Amino acid sequence: MYEFILLILAYLIGSIPTAVWVSKYFFDIDIRNYGSGNAGATNTFRVLGSKAGTFVFFVDMLKGFMAVDLAYFIAKYQMDNLALTNFQVLLGIAAVIGHVFPIWANFKGGKGIATLFGMILAIQPLVAACLVVVFFFMLFVTRYVSLSSIVASIAFPVMIFFIFREPEIMYRVFAVSTAVLVVLTHHKNINRLLAGNESKVPLFGKKK
Repeated sequence: MYEFILLILAYLIGSIPTAVWVSKYFFDIDIRNYGSGNAGATNTFRVLGSKAGTFVFFVDMLKGFMAVDLAYFIAKYQMDNLALTNFQVLLGIAAVIGHVFPIWANFKGGKGIATLFGMILAIQPLVAACLVVVFFFMLFVTRYVSLSSIVASIAFPVMIFFIFREPEIMYRVFAVSTAVLVVLTHHKNINRLLAGNESKVPLFGKKK
């Protein structure tokens, strides 16, 4: 019963439509009517610029982090690391579902990349820190948010399997599934990248 309540709460946390609220209250637009139509950090970078995009990215990361940490409200998970990790993964997935299908924004959200990062940050901080470095390095070099997200997601299972050598089977499956999901949800961005039509984001300030 408590687990179910926390899963619902994790979904509601994930449903906070950061990009929608930022675009409406600070730019007087609905981000979902511009760019790719997604209410996430990637589209915010593209449409509103790096300052707004960075803010949305970090808040959406925080959603995943907070959702995962809800597991600590149940005492039994503090005594069983395997059970804790498994429940944290479920809470993180609930938050990502909330981000993609937010109840607070008519179930039309983003792709969940930043929330996934926040989820990983709470479960394995060092892995998450490495992924964030990969993301921002690619963003600085290419200025393609979509490409940066794809590369970071692919780096996730690579790190889990070959660098950190994570023994937990469920976590390995989750890492591979995450990479596959991110690539699939970015298929339009991949097509635009191959065609040379993908938009770059400015490194500083609001996009003109």
